[in-house]
Amino acid sequence: MAIRILLAEDMHMVRGALVALLNLENDLEVVCEVGRGDEIVPRALEFRPDIAIIDIDLPGIDGLTAAARLRESLPECRTLILTNLGRPGTLRRALSAHVSGYLLKDAPPQELAAAVRRVVAGHRVIDPQLALSAWDGADSPLTERETEVLRLVAQGWEPSEIAKELHLSAGTVRNYLTTVVSKLNARNRVDAIRIAQASDWLL
Repeated sequence: MAIRILLAEDMHMVRGALVALLNLENDLEVVCEVGRGDEIVPRALEFRPDIAIIDIDLPGIDGLTAAARLRESLPECRTLILTNLGRPGTLRRALSAHVSGYLLKDAPPQELAAAVRRVVAGHRVIDPQLALSAWDGADSPLTERETEVLRLVAQGWEPSEIAKELHLSAGTVRNYLTTVVSKLNARNRVDAIRIAQASDWLL
């Protein structure tokens, strides 16, 4: 019996190439393709794949949220994240969503087929270099509120807008931002955003 695969990838050319690549293997069969995160669970319940290969950056809902929902709805279906995002924080988030595998898109083709087989067999497969960097990655020094304020600033919100949204005074918001800049050893707010995003602390 071939391993039944659901593939979630929004880039049509990439999805087509992956389908062709996987279907070249005698024991693998792509039974369903989707281009949106919110299509994953409904189609998985329809096709009952053995494994879902999911890109993180999907429209509708992101791939990691979809993977977590798939685990709740169809726990026998394994999940393998295939992504360009090689940042340690993204991997930590993927592991917290209980995905079975995490590979980068630039991995050799034979690695993907081997990873699918290992994941379906009950093993966990993680890109070794990424696993090492995630192990070494530091936790965020920011509190939940400081992170929330910085995330809104990164989205272009002004301190007065943030104050209104979070029911704080504008002075309190500015104090949070001053603390954030200090904790991250940043030159200014823009630098603080760059540092936090590079470390995946704004997810």
